[in-house]
Amino acid sequence: MMNLKIEKISISEVEKFSDIATRAYFDHYRHLWYDEGEWYAHKCFNINQLSEELSNTKNQFFFAILDENPVGFLKLRPENQLTGQEGNGFEIERIYLTKEATGRGVGRKIMEFAIEMAIRQNKDYVWLKAMDSSQNAIRFYESLGFEICGTSLLDFEQMKTKYLGMVAMRRDLH
Repeated sequence: MMNLKIEKISISEVEKFSDIATRAYFDHYRHLWYDEGEWYAHKCFNINQLSEELSNTKNQFFFAILDENPVGFLKLRPENQLTGQEGNGFEIERIYLTKEATGRGVGRKIMEFAIEMAIRQNKDYVWLKAMDSSQNAIRFYESLGFEICGTSLLDFEQMKTKYLGMVAMRRDLH
């Protein structure tokens, strides 16, 4: 039995948050970048940036804590709508897990947590974006009832071109 807790991240935990976010990112995404992700991690997971995001009431952040150790995080944007989609949406913006948490059911539990939160808020659908090159992630989201409903391209000149493609995925809740 997995000892997993999902706990809201407080502003006082921003340094621990930065460490976990950076570690989880580097565990899985170095290959996407010409600089092995240094630019992106510094831009997105520095203390000032994360403090600003934690202070924004439109964002909700949670640690995934496995056996008392943070092993990843979840970022939700419950008021964010998917462009061009009807209804009241709920965005799952980021799920990053360290290698030690990967393949242990942590991602599924975190997704179930987020979906349940959207249901409790009476949302019409939950949505996310995934890299089109991440076929394992896409299959995982499909196994949870998500369907691809759009595509886009990232605009990062530091990222290898073959990884710029994104898919939007949606799961209806009614």
